[in-house]
Amino acid sequence: MRVSARTDERQPLYLQIQEHFKQLIQLGAMEENDKFPTEKQLMEQFGVSRMTVSNALTQLAKDGWIYRIPGRGSFVSPESRTQADESLEIKHFDASDVKAHDERASSRKMIGFVLPLLEDFFAIRLLKGINSVLENTNYYVSIVLTHNNKEREKEAIQELIKNGAVGLIIFPIDAETYNEEILVLKLRKFPFVLIDRYLPGFDTHCVCSDNWMSAQLAVNHLWELGHRNIAICSDIPISTVTVDERIRGYMEALKQKGSMINPALIVTDFQVTDTIPTEKHPLYHYLKYRTATAFITLNLKLGLNITSMAKKLGINVPRDLSIIMYDNPSSELDGNPTFTHIDQHEQEIGAKSAELLLKLLNCQESVTEPTKVIVKSTLVLGESTRELLVKK
Repeated sequence: MRVSARTDERQPLYLQIQEHFKQLIQLGAMEENDKFPTEKQLMEQFGVSRMTVSNALTQLAKDGWIYRIPGRGSFVSPESRTQADESLEIKHFDASDVKAHDERASSRKMIGFVLPLLEDFFAIRLLKGINSVLENTNYYVSIVLTHNNKEREKEAIQELIKNGAVGLIIFPIDAETYNEEILVLKLRKFPFVLIDRYLPGFDTHCVCSDNWMSAQLAVNHLWELGHRNIAICSDIPISTVTVDERIRGYMEALKQKGSMINPALIVTDFQVTDTIPTEKHPLYHYLKYRTATAFITLNLKLGLNITSMAKKLGINVPRDLSIIMYDNPSSELDGNPTFTHIDQHEQEIGAKSAELLLKLLNCQESVTEPTKVIVKSTLVLGESTRELLVKK
């Protein structure tokens, strides 16, 4: 995730970072005594200076959202819940309203949300969508992160059910095969909905985006701008249904235009770490030798990574290179989008998954058969794509 430098005309960057973490705490995604990322990690995550990160953390500490231990880092403060409550709109109740509210709160049931990671606006928007549906019901959401680990995903599902979850929303980890614990849920007829992806050959209720069509939107836009050498890349080294569908959509769009598909421009069999040197990055030579004039990245982190590498190589985006990334790297505080991107409408995905799960919990006959809900994606134009300049 990166915060656009242009947004400081509306709100300073350190304030945006503060608001980001306040939202996580308000949504329950970060709880009391949870450790914050290091300053270095925050600098890389937001693309800002150490001073900006330091200012953000200092103010969060002053306002009681976090506490800091020298040599160990920053942690969510026990008083943060009070801060979160005070920052939300507080409605005025009379005595009978308060009693009814307390009775309702004590009878609320838990819905578990199993999520691989919580490191960008994508996950936050999913949570907002889920909360928008559950906030006026007798259900609340409890989040467990799996850190994209299969064993942890299994433990998370078991842990939530053991602690009283009556239904689950599961964002599966990146894996070639589904977790057997999900099969157990189906056999037990436990109410659950998969989010963002489905599992081939395994019919379940799910809500996801139209990956096949969204890739075609990206190719069509770049083609109209004059690009013919269009690369598509993902740094997930395993085959997932999401990546496969996007690759198929990419190939279909080129086929419809009568273009030969160059396998060298489909780059998906690699994985990188944050510490890998630029010159060792699998896409370094693609950029250095201008193998492609445009890139479609299947996640926003990789898109930002390519943008950073291009800058180091003296390649101007979008003059010399166009980039389309999946997911919006901007917050609601940003103005016009810096990057052209595929908007998967995560908040709508989150809301529809919660709505579908509520129908399952209410035993509505219309959802007894596996339901697959597709949320259409859109292409949002930003400043990272432009017409290809042909050198004379």
